[in-house]
Amino acid sequence: MSELPEAPGPSEPAGPDEPSAPEPRARHRISRERWILAGAVAAIFAAFTSLRVTSWGGLDQTAFLYVGLPALIALAVAFYARPRTAVGLGMAVTTLALAMSGPLLGEGMVCLLIAAPLMLGIVGLVIAVLRLIARGGRGSQQALLAVPLLFALALEGVGGTTILPRADQGTGSSWTDASPDRVAEALAAPPEYAEPDALLLRAVPFPRPVEAVGEGLAVGDTRTVRFTPGQSLGIGAEPVPRHMELEITESEIRPDGGRVVFTVVEDTALARWMDTRRARAEWSAEDGGTRITWTMDFDRTYEPSWYFGPLQSHTVDLAAEYLANTFASATTPGGAEGEGR
Repeated sequence: MSELPEAPGPSEPAGPDEPSAPEPRARHRISRERWILAGAVAAIFAAFTSLRVTSWGGLDQTAFLYVGLPALIALAVAFYARPRTAVGLGMAVTTLALAMSGPLLGEGMVCLLIAAPLMLGIVGLVIAVLRLIARGGRGSQQALLAVPLLFALALEGVGGTTILPRADQGTGSSWTDASPDRVAEALAAPPEYAEPDALLLRAVPFPRPVEAVGEGLAVGDTRTVRFTPGQSLGIGAEPVPRHMELEITESEIRPDGGRVVFTVVEDTALARWMDTRRARAEWSAEDGGTRITWTMDFDRTYEPSWYFGPLQSHTVDLAAEYLANTFASATTPGGAEGEGR
């Protein structure tokens, strides 16, 4: 009986001419960070959809959305992601939240551009505070003080609470070498609107006046100002016409100047961001010419006040200066721009 050949042992390497056995393919595993990202996106989608359907008492204009939501994102990311990836993942989730707010909340580019620095900054701040607390020591005790502060800031606007007064105004002036009578004539006629000079007004797609209908400076005279159409990022959204109707409620015209108050009757142009109440045009003789000053009274409708308050106030200052320059340019031959001084 012949002997069977010995089989190579399990530890015996294969010969040089013998092909090695293929190694089993490693199973593809989804990283923890990707699961967190997917879960966060799903949660944000559900929250935004509910907010869109119910409005939840106007929470989309409170600090709960702009401070509270980024803080919750940062908390979830900091607790479940690796420390080295927490900041990057938090920024990624927040950026996705901003991108989703367009189609789901019907927001436009103005809200996204303005809200982005605030929301991304809150995410970075919360993760930094949590890291200090986790390290322990003296720094962690000081970092704990930021927790109730962030909680209070996130609730601003809920139930009508606010830190800074909502009533505000913006002012801008311009000087022209025309006489006060010529300025009154320019204010009584529909102006020709040009591109604004301010970088902020040109960089951010705010509603811009296109045409004004109406004339006169007597009490009861009206103006209808048409703005660039609104375009939200909502799915299937179409451009929406925007306008503002004003009526003169006070008028005083003198040889050396005057004052006219335009009260807002209807506003579909700026009402999404602020409650514009009135605009005052004042002019007086100065340095051989005339100074024109526009003042716009409004109520802030967005929170947190410490962020949107100064931002809106500065923007309205620029808008008032734009109006002053517009009417100053109408008093000079060829429409030369007035001096904003």
